Amino acid sequence: MTDARRIRPRRLRATPALRRLTAETRLDAAQLVLPVFVKEGLAEPREISSMPGVYQHTRDSLRKAVAEAAGAGLGGVMLFAIPTVRDAVGSQATDPDGILNLAIADTVAEVGDALVVQADLCLDEFTDHGHCGVLTPGGAVDNDATLVRYAEMALAQAEAGAHLVGLSGMMDGQVGYVRDALDAAGRDDVAVLAYAAKYASAFYGPFRDAVESQLDGDRRTYQMDPANRREAVREVALDIAEGADIVMVKPALAYLDILADVAAMSSVPVAAYQVSGEYAMIEAAAARGWIERRRAILESVLSIRRAGADHVLTYSATELAGWLAEEIR
Repeated sequence: MTDARRIRPRRLRATPALRRLTAETRLDAAQLVLPVFVKEGLAEPREISSMPGVYQHTRDSLRKAVAEAAGAGLGGVMLFAIPTVRDAVGSQATDPDGILNLAIADTVAEVGDALVVQADLCLDEFTDHGHCGVLTPGGAVDNDATLVRYAEMALAQAEAGAHLVGLSGMMDGQVGYVRDALDAAGRDDVAVLAYAAKYASAFYGPFRDAVESQLDGDRRTYQMDPANRREAVREVALDIAEGADIVMVKPALAYLDILADVAAMSSVPVAAYQVSGEYAMIEAAAARGWIERRRAILESVLSIRRAGADHVLTYSATELAGWLAEEIR
């Protein structure tokens, strides 16, 4: 029997080479997805005040950002858009000349298949009430009427060239409804990413600045209760059964237990989203000298991978990919 007094785990931490050799979790640029915002009518890129280093892009600056992402070796980009006109049903979401569909086409034209071109499939950025769906006369979100709009939106995004549609609205049955619509239109080539375990989180605050949200109230009737853990596994299982190609946990850092649960049971790849508030906290603390920015970003994304994410959406993706390339050199 080995004498426990002679076991020295520190031996494997003694040098950088030993630590690299024995690392249990690794980061690669191809595991990173960059969320990108494009705003209709902008003359030049505009920095988002609550998200330092992140911009609302023009169509021209979007092309530059996605080209840079492709050059850095990222796995993909997730596109979000801010239209100039909004209405009750989010008409601009399905207009072929709407800003999101134009952004999809621009991105595909710029980078082709070098990145997985992903598009947010939700109505909140396009509605004048800021909710993720169509409202009833009484002001509640109408689940089934919203599914019809989601299907129309999926077809518009597919026509624009999206490789993957990201269903983030948390409507019951959304995956199956959209999958059926895509397949019926002969677009079984378009993948579906389900935001399967998306929580009603305080950490989305800066994102609402980024998309200039019109929301009055909250989304607790359709996004998940932060108190619930087992429910996430149920939501994910339903989305997989409906045909999801990838499932998402959002937010990431405050929900690493959920991410680990999902990774343990999922038969499809698992994504996680390091959301705007998680990004902004690191940036704010680093700006005050309270934490070391580069190490904090690396450690936070590594923790998401360690918990089980196959890929991570993070606003730091392009910069982080550059750091990883430096380490390889």
